[in-house]
Amino acid sequence: MIPVQGFEGRKVAVLGLGRSGLATAAALTAGGAVPCLWDDAPEARAKAEAAGLTLSDLARADAWEGVASLVVSPGIPHLYPQPNRLIARAIEAGVPVDNDIGLFFRSFATRGWDEMAVAPKVVAVTGSNGKSTTTALIHHILKVAGRPTQMAGNIGRGVLDLDPGQEGEVVVLELSSYQTELARALTPDIAVFTNLSPDHLDRHGGLGGYFAAKRRLFAEGGPDRAVIGVDEAEGRFLANQMAEGAADDRVIRISSGRKLDGEGWSVFARKGFLAEWRKGRQAAAIDLREVSGLPGAHNHQNACAAYAAARSLGVAPKLIEQAFHSFEGLPHRSQLVTERNGVRFVNDSKATNVDSAAKALQAFPRIRWIAGGLGKEGGIAGLKPFLGAVVKAYLIGHSARDFALELADTPHEICETMERAVARAAEEATAGETVLLAPAAASFDQYPNFEKRGEDFAERVRALAG
Repeated sequence: MIPVQGFEGRKVAVLGLGRSGLATAAALTAGGAVPCLWDDAPEARAKAEAAGLTLSDLARADAWEGVASLVVSPGIPHLYPQPNRLIARAIEAGVPVDNDIGLFFRSFATRGWDEMAVAPKVVAVTGSNGKSTTTALIHHILKVAGRPTQMAGNIGRGVLDLDPGQEGEVVVLELSSYQTELARALTPDIAVFTNLSPDHLDRHGGLGGYFAAKRRLFAEGGPDRAVIGVDEAEGRFLANQMAEGAADDRVIRISSGRKLDGEGWSVFARKGFLAEWRKGRQAAAIDLREVSGLPGAHNHQNACAAYAAARSLGVAPKLIEQAFHSFEGLPHRSQLVTERNGVRFVNDSKATNVDSAAKALQAFPRIRWIAGGLGKEGGIAGLKPFLGAVVKAYLIGHSARDFALELADTPHEICETMERAVARAAEEATAGETVLLAPAAASFDQYPNFEKRGEDFAERVRALAG
């Protein structure tokens, strides 16, 4: 646990008692603060009370007297589409609003670091797609290289649930826009921006607000090194803002699909090969074509980002290549469930929007595509340029019929349930094809989250082999 510093003997309100909220409460207590806990959901309050925690109703008229700060869980809106009523109350009362990420960055460093030969470092990863895989891959590379490392944030543990930093350690954080937008302190040693595509626009008041939330990771504290994907205009703008000139190697530009030249530091992937260039010359190269845990151009972009971060930390290219080959990928993100009679079954349940589904559809040559769920604004119209590899689509969930209307000449079948979709796809697939779950939709019509949807897919697939 990371004891929170700076609030000894003072009241700190905590709104939201999920994983991050409960970890925050414990870290505040460990640091000598007095947490005042609340959640708008009765079930969460009941669970907290059952765990022995004392609640404080933040809706009371006197609830904000003497409160030094309000710490908010990431899922609770504080501005758009409209602020949570209790956050609005705190703002009116002049109470500073923060989150656990902000508390982590103000509390992670301690006086004990002065005695270390090599102080701990923090790598923070954000972006629209690929940030979970990139975070996990950096963490994996460091473990292969024998470096002490922890991973947390939007993946794995809550940040305040981490162990105190040890000498030479690297903490790798995945940070969503919800987390970067509100944190009052953001001071990673290395910041990574993978890419940007429209998502969570209602929460951020549009694409500009969404990009601004991501950009805060680079603007608030100024990382020692910035790894920035430049395949979109926003990434190119951000790299330009961070660099003092073309040869400034504090910025590492990354790309999937095009060569990056010039005098600066760049890492890019083309035709299955990753290349590192510095000062106008190639410094290293890795063949990614046989790296089974990183299929497709989108994962090659993740590989470039992780490679750049690892090189910034002094890890040798050969060790990084070794780590790539032993990386098994993440559950629900281009996860190979099994291969049966020459047919691969891949779980990409995390592909909940058009952009991530498009990347999945470009990763395999012949696809039996399972898609559908609770469709998002715009449906799947944006996927029309990426349907060339789809042999047939098997549509499930609330938006199955809407998706069918948008598929036009692409062969498809309305299956409604995962059970039928897996059975029909497996029945019709032939050797060399991939049965791919890449829903391009949220899961909430049939499942509580994308993880449960992916688990159901995997269970149905494994049952086929029985």
